[in-house]
Amino acid sequence: MPAARSINRRPQPHRQHARRQQGAALVIGLILLLILTLLAVTGMNTASSELIMAGNEQFRQNAFQAAETGIEEAITVLATVPQTGAPVTATGAVPDSAVDEYTTESQYMGDDLNLPGFSAGKFVGFHYQITSSGTSARNANARNRQGAFVIQSAGGGGSFGSINPPPVSP
Repeated sequence: MPAARSINRRPQPHRQHARRQQGAALVIGLILLLILTLLAVTGMNTASSELIMAGNEQFRQNAFQAAETGIEEAITVLATVPQTGAPVTATGAVPDSAVDEYTTESQYMGDDLNLPGFSAGKFVGFHYQITSSGTSARNANARNRQGAFVIQSAGGGGSFGSINPPPVSP
């Protein structure tokens, strides 16, 4: 047998390269995990903000509906508004709601004696303006303005019977 020779082996280049990269995979994995965590937290915050915005929009719609309810209620009592021009204020709660309320202000604006399309002097039109403010949760509010025009017999310009032609005799 030949004598044992001592072999001088030089380290292989790929083994040196592998030793230098032993911690790189861990660092890259942690960076990717951090990025994914940041994306998840941002997504949760965005979803939470959108949920709050959707709720605020719903409350704004409730306030708008409360103001519309106020206008409808004010129209039903329009005949009680004095024709002096002084505003009449009323407050109420929306039916089937614990927090939605409205405040209305009805005001006589004037009249029109010559209505187009009607017999001259037989009818009069009364102009009213209704302003309604509705409120809901989270300080949501809406303000609506509605005009109303009431047509009524002028009284004294003739009777309704005089509008019909006289009966023809056979």
